[in-house]
Amino acid sequence: MPTKELELLLAGHCAPVLMGEKAANLVSLSRSVFPDPQTVMQYCSRVLGQSGICAEILCRCERRALLFLYRPDRLHACLAHPTARQILHETGYPRFGKLSEQIDFLRSRFEQVACPHEIGLFLGYPPQDVLAFIRTGGAGCKLCGYWKVYGDVPRAKRIFTRYDACRAHLCGRLARGQSLHEALQSA
Repeated sequence: MPTKELELLLAGHCAPVLMGEKAANLVSLSRSVFPDPQTVMQYCSRVLGQSGICAEILCRCERRALLFLYRPDRLHACLAHPTARQILHETGYPRFGKLSEQIDFLRSRFEQVACPHEIGLFLGYPPQDVLAFIRTGGAGCKLCGYWKVYGDVPRAKRIFTRYDACRAHLCGRLARGQSLHEALQSA
């Protein structure tokens, strides 16, 4: 497995989760570069597991696999928000289900639709913004960044700035020759 390519991909797409600023992130793994997603999962378990980060493959096809990295406690808190619970319930998720059950149901949703919009809740986006996105089909947002913002723009801008700083920090350390494990230990 091309470890350096994986580390750069994870730092570029998942830095806020890796540095504890965000509940979860997704990254698309090209099967031409990472033909065996199980090897990627083993790497994530070995290197990221000690930081409390879990990894799941949500879906896969011939061309890609979708890797979901998350911090269980933070993700649980995101999904426990009343608006998030309402959206999930209306979409068929088990009411008051365990986190593993919620993730399993999300995985099954990828079999039904190409990209289930409630994924935003799992990525820690504000539930009000996820609900507005679902209702408007993505139209009419006030700001587009890490997600489409319909509500609190100043707060979203502050979060986007923190996420950018996480990415710059991790990618900078990797560019200076550190491994992802080393970069996370010194973060």
